[in-house]
Amino acid sequence: MEERIFDIEEELKKLPNSPGVYIMHDSHDNILYVGKAVNLHNRVRQYFRTGHGHNNSAKISRMVEQIAYFEYIVTSSEMEALVLECNFIKEYRPKYNTLLTDDKGYPYIKVTVEEDYPKLLYSHSMKRNKSKYFGPYTNVKAVKDIIELLNRLYKLRTCSKRLPKEMGKDRPCLYYQIGQCNAPCNGYISKEDYRENINRAMSFLNGDYKDTIASLTAEMKRYSEEMEFEKAAEVRDLIESIKHIADKQKMNNTTGEDRDVIACASNETDTVVSIFFVRDGKLLGREHHHMSVSEGDDVSDILAAFVEQFYAGTPYLPKEVVVPVEIEGKELIEAYLSDRRGSLVKLTVPKIGDKKKMLDLATDNAKLVLAKDMERIKRQEKRTIGACKEIADILGIPSASRMEAFDISNISGVLSVASMVVFEQGKPKKNAYRKFRLRTVTGPDDYASMKEVLSRRFTDEKLNVLPDVIMMDGGKGQVNVALMVLDSLGIDIPVCGMVKDDNHRTRALYYKNKEVEFPKGSEAILMITALQDEAHRFAIEYHKQLRRQNQIHSILDEIPGVGPARRKALLKYFKDVDNIREATYEELCNLPEIPASTAKYIYDFFHQ
Repeated sequence: MEERIFDIEEELKKLPNSPGVYIMHDSHDNILYVGKAVNLHNRVRQYFRTGHGHNNSAKISRMVEQIAYFEYIVTSSEMEALVLECNFIKEYRPKYNTLLTDDKGYPYIKVTVEEDYPKLLYSHSMKRNKSKYFGPYTNVKAVKDIIELLNRLYKLRTCSKRLPKEMGKDRPCLYYQIGQCNAPCNGYISKEDYRENINRAMSFLNGDYKDTIASLTAEMKRYSEEMEFEKAAEVRDLIESIKHIADKQKMNNTTGEDRDVIACASNETDTVVSIFFVRDGKLLGREHHHMSVSEGDDVSDILAAFVEQFYAGTPYLPKEVVVPVEIEGKELIEAYLSDRRGSLVKLTVPKIGDKKKMLDLATDNAKLVLAKDMERIKRQEKRTIGACKEIADILGIPSASRMEAFDISNISGVLSVASMVVFEQGKPKKNAYRKFRLRTVTGPDDYASMKEVLSRRFTDEKLNVLPDVIMMDGGKGQVNVALMVLDSLGIDIPVCGMVKDDNHRTRALYYKNKEVEFPKGSEAILMITALQDEAHRFAIEYHKQLRRQNQIHSILDEIPGVGPARRKALLKYFKDVDNIREATYEELCNLPEIPASTAKYIYDFFHQ
């Protein structure tokens, strides 16, 4: 595929002076590193400037050498950037974030609303249960301060008694005596009145904290006027804790649900649609798409067209899609999406709350991309989505959004394997790749091998997403084998053979009994070549892996007294053949599975 056009020096100039998260990629689109920044412009530039302390380490220097391009997401605060960074690291586990790939979480405030008399608790994680969670937060002390404050303000219980089952069995505790609990354990407050206090506490956690801060500010001033400066300082610290908690997180919500958040930004000539993917309550990714719009199209028209086209080609649909305005034909689109998902999908337009804040964030990012990144998006879409459309148009098929390619690899029929690679929207989808070890074919029979592989692929219930087009690494013969297999299974999918030139490069496609030529150097032929190369690489890589394993087994099997069990014990202990070769006679004898006589055979085998 054509080399990515990304001028790092030019892109550094476009970085905003905003907090956010930056993502470093290598030339194969692998994520190398995810980081957060108070100021993206200053932070990201430091990686490409000598003399800065954070990039003086050998590890960071190696990482910088591999950076082919970077992307970023702006956030409203450094705290939001921190939580989003944590989400991305846990999801993608980048190579150079090794010190950050543990399971460290951020604290939550848990409200046990499922109880008759709920409590406020500190929680290390958010779980799928009936309790309500607020957070995550990044300041442990602030969380504990807020829990203590709300318990005191609304006289909430902190005991572990099971109420109402244990009601009245003991006298009220000290917290009742000092006026910090209403003693529901003895029925001194009704269930309804206690629930009202819990609702007020949750309202505070939802952001309704202005009255509380105003009251505490007045209290702090009173203490200052009375020269009680220590008490004034305590109230001041409490106000700071409240303000810290009040910096609400948009990166995580407490519902644990899946939703997509879609926003757009337009100027006189261009439109960018941003889509944020929230999974299990966490923002785990986002995409930007350039839309070709007609004069007179408003936001509703643009979003309706985007939703219809985007979800026609994506294999997963969340149960909620958040959009900024009501879309014309909403009921029909919801019915279409629900039919594709197999359960109800709703289009919602939030006015307040966390969904609205996430929508505002998506809008801000769409505006930023429109202003800073439009040319790069156009080039990228031309190489990916544009190439898929060009392939579909030239072949005369409805779509080429998902393409699957197959290749066979063997040496004189030994260790025959096959690969299946998948491109979606013009990009490799590596978690959908599959490798096959041939079961029924012996010898170098590529046609029979391909028949077995395709039969296994299209009868595997786990591989239930069908491609728009199949690309075979071969000509007419391979295409006919594929068509025969598909016909026997009652599946109708276009099949093409990748026709090569004298340099073994794809120059055309064999489709419907004729060669289909593509313009030389076109995005389409570059895409097909990339698909062919990837299928070949993946098959060769698997074949080499099996050859290495086979060589290891062959070497050890030549040693007298070493059978499958002892070979397994040796490899488990020494890890590889080189370590076995370097082992002393005494070290070999240390293995309980290896008797002294066999240890001598092994040692002599490698040293005579």
